[in-house]
Amino acid sequence: MRNLGKINDLVLKGDFEEANYKQQVLTEYSNNPFIEALPPIFDEDDVLSRFMLTPRITEQDKQSETNIRYHVLKRIKNFIQPLPIHFEVERRLSTLIRRGYLARNPLDKTFFERIRLLHELREDEEEAHKYIDDRLNNIRSTADSLSIIGISGIGKTTAIERVLLMYPQVIKHDMYKEQPFNRTQIVWLKIDCPYDGSLSTLCKGFFKAIDDLLGTRYLEKYGYLNRVTSTMLLHMTSLASMYGIGVLVIDEVQHLLHSKNDQEEMLNFFVTLSNTVGIPIVLIGTSKAQQLFKGNFRQARRAASDGSIIWDRMSEESEEWEFFLETLWELQCLKTHSELTEEVRKTFYEECQGITSVAINLFILTQERALFDESNEDEKITPRVLKKTAKEDMKIIQPMLNAVRKNDMRAMYKYEDIMLNLDELMGQQKKETAFEGKVKAAMTERLNTAKYKRQATIESLSIEIASIGIFDALSPKDIRTKVEVLVERASVESDYQILKSQAIQELMDLNQMMKEKKAKTTVSNSLLPLVEAREKALKKKEHPYQFIKNSGYIKSPIDEFVLEKEFSD
Repeated sequence: MRNLGKINDLVLKGDFEEANYKQQVLTEYSNNPFIEALPPIFDEDDVLSRFMLTPRITEQDKQSETNIRYHVLKRIKNFIQPLPIHFEVERRLSTLIRRGYLARNPLDKTFFERIRLLHELREDEEEAHKYIDDRLNNIRSTADSLSIIGISGIGKTTAIERVLLMYPQVIKHDMYKEQPFNRTQIVWLKIDCPYDGSLSTLCKGFFKAIDDLLGTRYLEKYGYLNRVTSTMLLHMTSLASMYGIGVLVIDEVQHLLHSKNDQEEMLNFFVTLSNTVGIPIVLIGTSKAQQLFKGNFRQARRAASDGSIIWDRMSEESEEWEFFLETLWELQCLKTHSELTEEVRKTFYEECQGITSVAINLFILTQERALFDESNEDEKITPRVLKKTAKEDMKIIQPMLNAVRKNDMRAMYKYEDIMLNLDELMGQQKKETAFEGKVKAAMTERLNTAKYKRQATIESLSIEIASIGIFDALSPKDIRTKVEVLVERASVESDYQILKSQAIQELMDLNQMMKEKKAKTTVSNSLLPLVEAREKALKKKEHPYQFIKNSGYIKSPIDEFVLEKEFSD
C-alpha cells in the first residue's frame, strides 16, 4: 500500500442514496435531475432540529459516583446551540448547491460539451493547463463561492459539517422520467487544506476523498507516477465535472500562507473550478486567511461572489450569548446546582470571551475540578473555581485570550488566528434581535417536550455510537435509523447508558448481517445494466444489440454526428 504522506484520512462522510426525484417549487430548478434528487429546500424548523443538540444528564447521572460523573461530563462536548448564523450558513449553502447545478444540467447539451472538452484536454495533459480557461470560458457558469472567516474554535467547521450532513453525499441515478440515466452524483465533498499549503497534496486529498466514497482508484491513477501538479489539476477538474459535484468545501485555507508554491497558482485554481468548470467553492479559514486575497481583486471577488461570512465571537450583551450560557448551564452533573449569578456570568465571559469551544471546555473543566477538589465539598461552580480552572487548566491559550480581552492589536497580530478585519465587522449589521428571539422561543418551547427529549437522546446516541468506529458495514444514516427505532419504543425516562448498550448490541448484529449479505452478493446487475439488458433480450428471444439500442443505451451515429456538429458550430 502506498504511503499517502500528509493526506488526511479523517474525511467527513455522508449518506449514499438512490435518486428520488421531487416536484420543484421554483421553475428554474425543474427538469434538472441533479437538483430534483436533492432534499426539499429546508425551512427554519428543519435547521433548528438538526442543530439543536443538548446532551441528556439525568437525575440518576447526578447521583452517580464521582468517577462515573467524570465520564458523564464528556457528553457536554457534543453540545450545540442553534444560533442565527447557523441559519445563514444553511441558506447560503442551499443556494450555492442548487444554483451551481443550473448551468450543469446533465440533460443539457452543454454538459456533454464540457465533458467532451475536458476529455480532449486530458489527451494533451502536459500542455492543457495553459489554455484550459480559454477552452472552457465560452461555457456558462452559475456557480458562486463563499468564504467563512472567523477565529479558531468559534464553530465554523462544526456548522458547515452539520449543514452538509443534511444532504446525502452520493446519489445514484438509474432512470429519469422513464429514460435510462445511469449516473453517480456527488452532492458535496469536504477536504482540509494541507498544513504545508501544497497544491499537490490538496489534489491527492481530493482523489482520495472520491476513492473513499466510490471505491475507485483515482489517487493511484492520477496522484502518483510522477504526476506534475498542473496535470493533477486537470484530472481534478474533470472528475468534479463528471460526478456533478454540488459543492467543494475546503477547510483551513489559511494553510496556503505556508505554501512553498505560488499562492497565485492555488487561488487561480479555485477560480477556475468556480468560474469555468462551474463548481461552487466554500473556503473556510481563520482570520489569517484574509491575507490570501489582499492585493488581488479577482481572487477576492471570486472567493466571495456570494458574500463572506465573518464569524465573530458572541458579545457579552447579546441575546445569543445569554441564551447560549443559560442552556449550557443546565448541563451540570454536580451535587449542588450552581446558580447563574451576575458575578458568575461576568467571570465566565471574562475567561472565555464568547468563543464557543472555549466556553464549552471551560464549563466541563470547571465541573471536573469541582468534582475532585476536597475543599469544595458542595461541588459548586463559583467565580473562584472558574478563574482557577482557566488559569491552570487552560494555561496554553491564555496569551491569545489576553490579547482579545485587552483588544491589543499588536498582541493580536502575534496570534493571527484571532485577528479579525475590524472594518468589515464594524460595517456588518448585528444579527437581527427579532430572529434571535424567534430561535430562543422555539428552543424554549422544545426543551420541555417529550419529543425534544427523544430527539436529543437520538442525536447524542447517534454521534457517540458512530464515533466508536466498529460498524464498518453501516452508514451514519443506518446507525441513526436504528437508534431512532430503539429510542421511540423506549420510555422518555429510560436510562441513557442502558439505551446505548442496547443500541450497540443491535447495531453489531445488523453490521454482521450486512457484511454477510455483501459477501454472498455477486456483482449486482444494477451496476452492470448492459448484462441485465442482454439477459432480458435472451429471455424475449431478441438480438441483444437491438434490445440494448431500443433501451436507449446505443445512440444513432447520425444523431451523434449532428450533435457534434452543433457543438462545433
